[in-house]
Amino acid sequence: MALPVVAIVGRPNVGKSSLLNCLANRMVSIVEPTAGVTRDRVSEVIGIDDESYFELVDTGGYGIDDPDQLTEHIERQILIAVDQAVLILFVVDTKDGIMPLDKEVARLLRPLTDHVVLVANKVDEPIQEPAAAEFVRLGYGEPLPMSAVHKLGRHALATVIAERLTGLAAQAPDQPIMKVALVGKRNTGKSTFVNALAGEERVIVSERPGTTRDAVDVTFEQSGRTFVAIDTAGVRRKAKMADAIEFYGYTRAERSIRRAGVVLLFIDATAPVSKVDRKLAGLIRDEHKPCIVVINKWDLAKGHASTEDFGAYLSKVAPELDYAPMVFTTATEGHNVDAAIDVAWSVFKQAGMRVGTGRLNAVLAGILEERGPSPKRGVRRPRVYYATQIGTHPATIVLFVNHPSTITQDYQRYLLNRFRERLPFAEVPIRLLFRARRSGDSPSS
Repeated sequence: MALPVVAIVGRPNVGKSSLLNCLANRMVSIVEPTAGVTRDRVSEVIGIDDESYFELVDTGGYGIDDPDQLTEHIERQILIAVDQAVLILFVVDTKDGIMPLDKEVARLLRPLTDHVVLVANKVDEPIQEPAAAEFVRLGYGEPLPMSAVHKLGRHALATVIAERLTGLAAQAPDQPIMKVALVGKRNTGKSTFVNALAGEERVIVSERPGTTRDAVDVTFEQSGRTFVAIDTAGVRRKAKMADAIEFYGYTRAERSIRRAGVVLLFIDATAPVSKVDRKLAGLIRDEHKPCIVVINKWDLAKGHASTEDFGAYLSKVAPELDYAPMVFTTATEGHNVDAAIDVAWSVFKQAGMRVGTGRLNAVLAGILEERGPSPKRGVRRPRVYYATQIGTHPATIVLFVNHPSTITQDYQRYLLNRFRERLPFAEVPIRLLFRARRSGDSPSS
């Protein structure tokens, strides 16, 4: 059963994103004094008393004069949310009183009056409550006063929502079996890719760089499996970030990498690999996340005779993820979009595999026979006794040695490469941990 949709609608800067965060009990949407921060539909599954669930959708400010000429796109996203919603939270700002744009929103929602709850936000103190009465003039009954930032009135609003969704709210949705984060420079085609997966205009696509500002979770199904794609803001060098909004977008991209099961790193086939591309590759590597390198806009690529040529070029200029598989896509045409998810699912399963201790140590013995760790000058020769896998996602292997500090970075890289060749982790990161063997330690099968 699909979750009922509750949409948050209002003019810019009335606290819609704060309301989403308040009801979600966590920071989902970026909150900034600058009008127009939210452009796409940002959603979160909300549970009421762990019994009934709905999808809460934050929308952009209606009537925003967007500096990037995206007003039409933003308002189309609002209308899609309104069309899909069974309940609409019409948010107004008690401190400002009724503004002309509030009246425009009221006219927009008039055909849906029976499905609208008027929320008078920014009632930060009880003394401000009488001011909320003014909004009765909008024609949606007595407003519900609250302060989203201070979570005052949260319980009352949740109760109203639960009552209005009686018979509609669904049971807890199945958890997605894989979350895929899409990261990359600005204008590499991430949002186009997400829309191709979703089969609808789920996020705004524009030729203007920096269109996406927040991390947007989009649920989609493929081959009977439920996945979540996390579209993130395009990244550029910190020195070029224009404002706090870009910085928040960057930190959300970092956070999305950490909470994803697989990361799709988007590379623009029409531009040289940049420092930003390499920085993101390094972050993915350091977080030990399985990665698919998505070479998008391949239909426009020039200077590379084949995918093999581009692969060789990428390995040379960005070796950080040399083990990661590559997929060449044209997101605008939907070409290889599903294939990228198929490969993501494959590496996700690899990252979840376990190798028995007996097999692991047989592999380790062969590696040590070929090349053992070299001694450092003046230090006892390093000795590796045995290994055991202690975790998955990422595959985590502990090696017991006599002196962990004597295992050089060069030898660690050698072990990683050999393990990747001989264990079922050919395309995923492996985390190696070195521990001193204590008396009584022994491998178990």
